[in-house]
Amino acid sequence: MTLACRDLRVRAGGRELLYVPAFELPAGTVTAVLGPNGAGKSTLLRALGLLRPVTGTVLLDGVPATSAAVRAASAAVLQRPVLRRGTVAANAADGLRFRGAGRRAARARSRPWLAALGVAHLADRDVRGLSGGEAQRVSLARALAVEPRVLLLDEPFTGLDATTRADLLADLRAVLDHRDTATLLVTHDRAEARALADRSALLVDGRIRAIGPTERVLDEPVDAATAHLLGFTNLLPPALTGAPHPLAARPEDCALAEPGTTTGAGAVRVTGTLRRTVALGPVLRVDLDTTRGPLVCLLAAGTPTPPAGTVTDITTADTRPLPPEEVEPDPGCF
Repeated sequence: MTLACRDLRVRAGGRELLYVPAFELPAGTVTAVLGPNGAGKSTLLRALGLLRPVTGTVLLDGVPATSAAVRAASAAVLQRPVLRRGTVAANAADGLRFRGAGRRAARARSRPWLAALGVAHLADRDVRGLSGGEAQRVSLARALAVEPRVLLLDEPFTGLDATTRADLLADLRAVLDHRDTATLLVTHDRAEARALADRSALLVDGRIRAIGPTERVLDEPVDAATAHLLGFTNLLPPALTGAPHPLAARPEDCALAEPGTTTGAGAVRVTGTLRRTVALGPVLRVDLDTTRGPLVCLLAAGTPTPPAGTVTDITTADTRPLPPEEVEPDPGCF
């Protein structure tokens, strides 16, 4: 099943929170929506699920859908697991029970999903004793047990430690592979999108700025706002680089070089004054001031650097072009 929308608008408090002329979740794919806090990511998810008043049209397989039809076809998993008192097995069966399945049938049908998500051994445990990761696995099992045609995931990995998140991402990827479910993942994390999503969309200020294959969208910013969202936080106007258009670079793709040394072919070089160095575990952050604003360089820990106040150069061979209208970005956007 394909879930889509046309001319979708959400307004509140006299202002428009979201406007999406067209958006589609194809069957059998995972689409990630990334954006900064307040961009409208969760608003979009709730609007597609008709969980809040909207104008425009939500479609299921090309047919305008009612809220009842969307609810019947979809399941959602939110940031924080919402579980009722009782056992893991009872909670995993709840979605099926709400849809009319008998107790025994619901437990039998949900049991394989507990196994697929690695919590079958906890079936008889009270949910109040679960860790955050275990509780989220139960929430996912409950949602998948109803075999939804549309799965809506609202930042389901928030608050999990790195190891738990990595394991859950792998298990969920394996579960979603080769299924016809149309899945929407709302996230602010590029690594989650790369791990799960076939397609990604960038949402800024309630508007979708880019959409397409994940690898392309996450590595090709279309403007300064999406560049910042995607980690290309060094914005380089032509006045600094001599290029015909603005460029953007990620701090981890930059390096320091002494003025007057040779730069490799295709590399961009900018001169600045070293303001500070800050040790951040395995990396060393180097901040430089230029005539057009600050720049940041992330180096391996222990890399020798000159003292603060030294005039030095930053180089990078990995830049992305930005639109010409962003020739002179405000220094505050750095």
